[in-house]
Amino acid sequence: MTQLHDLHTRGFASDNYSGIHPEILAAIASANGAHQIAYGEDVYTARLQQVFTRHFGEGVEAFPVFNGTGANVTGLQSMLPRWGAVICAATAHIHNDEGGAPEGVGGFKLLPVVTPDGKLTPALIDQEAWGWGDEHRAQPLVVSITQSTELGTVYSVDEVRAIADHAHSRGMTLHMDGARISNAAVSLGVPLAAFTRDAGVDVLSFGGTKNGMMLGECIVVLNPSASVGLKYLRKSNMQLASKMRFISAQLIALLDGDLWLRNATHANTMAARLRSAVERGQADGSLSGIRFTQATQANAIFAVLPPGVADRLRESFRFYDWDPATGEVRWMCGFDTTEDDIDAFVAALSQELVSA
Repeated sequence: MTQLHDLHTRGFASDNYSGIHPEILAAIASANGAHQIAYGEDVYTARLQQVFTRHFGEGVEAFPVFNGTGANVTGLQSMLPRWGAVICAATAHIHNDEGGAPEGVGGFKLLPVVTPDGKLTPALIDQEAWGWGDEHRAQPLVVSITQSTELGTVYSVDEVRAIADHAHSRGMTLHMDGARISNAAVSLGVPLAAFTRDAGVDVLSFGGTKNGMMLGECIVVLNPSASVGLKYLRKSNMQLASKMRFISAQLIALLDGDLWLRNATHANTMAARLRSAVERGQADGSLSGIRFTQATQANAIFAVLPPGVADRLRESFRFYDWDPATGEVRWMCGFDTTEDDIDAFVAALSQELVSA
């Protein structure tokens, strides 16, 4: 097939833009050939259960799915009766970026809470944690948090544990959207289990696509009593892969060794490099007029640019507006972001600011 794109072009729009990590591509090829039983009865999916057990402990169960929206909708649906509701941050992916699928497909109500940094707290949760027994109100039965958050911030282990304890004390369970869970683990410097199962998370959407996989995520049931019917819900939500071995093989390649850690470490390091370069420019005056809006704790940087700068800069480097009304933008780094990418971007940013 003819190459249709420039192999040297990279931007800062999303870690979803990257290609497949070579080790994961090799794993897909290794899983190819001959026959394996379809719909998850293959040796790769069986091996994947062992891999997740090693990371999260005995008794967990993994359900590979096609994508993050499928993981979130199906996982949450398994945690709720038809009258249930989910408390989440107003910036949550399930609220803003999944096309209404949680409510339209999942059939449950979302109860969003405004937060300053994308992170819920017990006090913020209590803004919507009420009305149990009121037949006129969808019943708040699950809290969903994102790690790392949509604003690039990271919950500490203690913060997750406090939320879990609070949710459980009020008869709710805790779901974690872990689309960038590996980046959070690197930021915290702890094992994956430390801020998930060990901290009281009941069901986890484990992300891989943003960390080097071609496609696929995984619902991980950390507390079996908090989830019912996933075997059936995955199918009815069109998330059961016939050739599941190719999703499972990717997750094995990511998690059986340290690839998940290497990829996320690199992405976080590149984000820190970009932030540091801009901060140096702020200090010496070469990048004046930029204001950061959030801490850079994983692989995302949020900043406000002067009017017109973002549009001109996007002629060479793609990235997204976060809040067009204020000029806030988001810059994402991935496992394949290079130091040269950072340097070229900062140079172009400096040039655009001079002409602003």
